[in-house]
Amino acid sequence: MALPNAYSQYNNSKVLTASPAELTLMLYEGAIKFCNIAIIGLEQKDIEKAHINIVKVEKIIDYLRKTLDMKYPVAQDFENIYVYLHQRLLEANAKKNPEILMEVKEHLNSVRDTWKEVMKKA
Repeated sequence: MALPNAYSQYNNSKVLTASPAELTLMLYEGAIKFCNIAIIGLEQKDIEKAHINIVKVEKIIDYLRKTLDMKYPVAQDFENIYVYLHQRLLEANAKKNPEILMEVKEHLNSVRDTWKEVMKKA
């Protein structure tokens, strides 16, 4: 039973020692993971699993929106993306539509990949 505890401690340490850019990357990764789980939930007709994970993605997107520093012009671009993704997540959850979640996941992958490139250049 020590292994799950060690894994938990490692993950906690990883978060505590991460830079703001790395934390943002972790949030994108989490949103993608939860989006995948929601898609699987819909495919398995497990509506509760899908709902719970769509809400997790929504919460991550909301957090990313709240932490935008609007003094930078690019922040408005991210704001627009996050607003759109949030609207699509609400629609996906209401309609239980996996195609919408696939679209959201594609956008998240694109934003994550762009963020990785920015991190490399910084």
